[in-house]
Amino acid sequence: MSYQALYRKYRPGTFADVKGQEAIVTTLKNQLMSGRVGHAYLFCGTRGTGKTTVAKILAKALNCENLTDDGPCCECDRCRSIEDGSSMNVVEIDGASNNGVADVRQIVEEVSYAPIDGGKKVYIIDEVHMLTDSAFNALLKTLEEPPEYMTFILATTDPQKVLPTIQSRCQRYDFKRISVDTIVERLRDLLEREGVSAEDRALNYIARVADGSLRDALSLLEECISYYFKQELTFEKVLDVVGSVDQGIYHSLTIAVVEG
Repeated sequence: MSYQALYRKYRPGTFADVKGQEAIVTTLKNQLMSGRVGHAYLFCGTRGTGKTTVAKILAKALNCENLTDDGPCCECDRCRSIEDGSSMNVVEIDGASNNGVADVRQIVEEVSYAPIDGGKKVYIIDEVHMLTDSAFNALLKTLEEPPEYMTFILATTDPQKVLPTIQSRCQRYDFKRISVDTIVERLRDLLEREGVSAEDRALNYIARVADGSLRDALSLLEECISYYFKQELTFEKVLDVVGSVDQGIYHSLTIAVVEG
């Protein structure tokens, strides 16, 4: 089996696995249970806060043959095909590299074809703010009146660049930065699964440096445990990898300078 980065290996598969976005998760679960799912969503927030992950979980839930209270079962054929990227019902598009009118017109054309095996057709457009104004305008009509089987999930780190006419046609959800405590808890859980020990201080530092991004925290953690392979991860080792100096040292130096 090929190596997988930590953030991909442990990417949440159900709503219960999502950390730090409780209000959004609860709302989406309630929509699924009540059958009041929107036709278009706009997920906003800084990188690494779970926008794409939640979008994929929602896409699975909309197609799942055995929906649970926590969302998709992750075991039925539809869930598995979405997980491995072979599903024809769920399409993920990078808005940065597919941002022109021609790209959007192709999406609009494909939307007219119903799902081949039932379920819902879901288009996830990442970095949607990178679309040109002309591309946004080409999407407007379809976004406002999509087929009954269609759901759009737009994700962006820069909602100010998304046209107001697009925003008004979507249910907007703002993903908050994940707290240090929540990130530390997640890092600790994954390290236990990986059989790696680490000081609490080391994990706290990684969480602070990540600045609310769980993906950044996992990437930094992976860099640290790769550099110090099969060793306990200490605070000093994290500082060595990050290339920073303990803030306590800065504080001591400042006091020394002030006091002469």
